[in-house]
Amino acid sequence: MIQILYQHILVQVKQLNVLEQLRLLEAIAQLVQRETVSKPPRSIRELRGLGKEVWKNLDAQEYVNQERDSWE
Repeated sequence: MIQILYQHILVQVKQLNVLEQLRLLEAIAQLVQRETVSKPPRSIRELRGLGKEVWKNLDAQEYVNQERDSWE
């Protein structure tokens, strides 16, 4: 049913001149844009504390020293 409706609309759109098609395209784009739910921007602060359990029992300086030693 939807495919038939789509084809019917497409046939009608093809009968419009280019300017009318562009106006229709703009109207459809505005309609879709209003329907699109935009998510609020995320903050880098939301990452605070993420993964802290990984470092719970590690000494930071010892870790850095081990990493530096592995470079040689």
